[in-house]
Amino acid sequence: MIIFKAVKSKILNLQIKLQTMKKMYHYATVEKALEELKEKGFSIDFNIEEGQITASPTSFGIVEIYRYEGMSDPDDEATVYGIENFTNGDRGVFVAGNLSFAESDVAKILLKLEIEDRKNEDF
Repeated sequence: MIIFKAVKSKILNLQIKLQTMKKMYHYATVEKALEELKEKGFSIDFNIEEGQITASPTSFGIVEIYRYEGMSDPDDEATVYGIENFTNGDRGVFVAGNLSFAESDVAKILLKLEIEDRKNEDF
């Protein structure tokens, strides 16, 4: 019974966090986005630590998204994700280039999270 209460408490905390999360879409350079996110405590590079996301995708959520579009070349487009692990509070970034992003497992997870979140947004 005690274990059930602890699990139920964690689930409720996670639901509250998910309900109160607000994404911020900024348009800046990738470098500026990374600087701002680092100042906000997003210190893990999930491009290097992507195994954490693929091992437990339901523990993660997208907190912020920064999009950058190249001035003349669509290949210069990039998205910087501010990601949080809601089970342990770890925060980090994932930088996705335009073409290199499409095939990885992490890309599929992040796209799914982004789509699910858009479905839940209040308009």
